[in-house]
Amino acid sequence: MANKEQQQNLKLNITPDVAQGTYSNLVVISHNPTEIILDFAQMLPGTEGATIRQRIIMNPIHAKRTLAALNDNIRRYEQQFGTIEEPKALPMGDTVPYDILGKA
Repeated sequence: MANKEQQQNLKLNITPDVAQGTYSNLVVISHNPTEIILDFAQMLPGTEGATIRQRIIMNPIHAKRTLAALNDNIRRYEQQFGTIEEPKALPMGDTVPYDILGKA
């Protein structure tokens, strides 16, 4: 309970350049024994390859907590706005390796 109260009372500061955000339409996830690495990239039509815009490195415990928080937020989003439908085909006709989509 104390941890949840601490999170609710946490003051977050954000600089104007970070507040603008970074657009990403691709994420590549990798790991080693002590870290989970998320490379957020952007693919644009007419360009070759993708450009990594942000790299986030976190420990496995924090990554697992982030996954749980993301799942909870998507569940609440779908309750409010409806089911998020995945497209039958990816935009721009591109394919993505199954492991990036979390499928085996």
